[in-house]
Amino acid sequence: MNESLISVRYATALFLAAKENNVLSQVKNDVEEVLKIYNQSKDFQRFLNSPVINPSNKLKALEVIFGNKIHELIMNFFTLLIKNNREAFIPIAFRDVLAYIRKESNIKTAVITTAQALDLSTIHKAEETLEKELDTGVELETRINPELIGGMILRIDDNQYDASVSSQLKKLKLELLKTQ
Repeated sequence: MNESLISVRYATALFLAAKENNVLSQVKNDVEEVLKIYNQSKDFQRFLNSPVINPSNKLKALEVIFGNKIHELIMNFFTLLIKNNREAFIPIAFRDVLAYIRKESNIKTAVITTAQALDLSTIHKAEETLEKELDTGVELETRINPELIGGMILRIDDNQYDASVSSQLKKLKLELLKTQ
């Protein structure tokens, strides 16, 4: 079976269960927290994906790690995937769950990349502006890339707006080369 279909099926089941139980917000927060830990810890990734660690030990360890800190649906989700040897799909399914929750809540994701860190007031102003322009909620993530020199790159869902100095310099260079 196609791997993306597998993760989508599990993600859909978790999303629908969370929606049915009116706990979308809590599940969203818990999923984000687990993904954060997963992305920051190579040890956690190796633990989840290890074929040597038996499933019951993985579940016991997850109970110790997360205990009552995450919603019961998430623990049930872990149990389901681990018992079916689908641990590798946890991060993919969680990303899909977050996408479903954002769509349900009419929230768009945006990433703004700048050469230097933005202060909090600028970030809040950017969020407010995007929310007004898009007429929807916006989750804004900021990134830093000194190679941009100045300006910014804004990505909203699958659309990208490049207003960086480095991009403008590249365009200028191409124009100058064309005229020669």
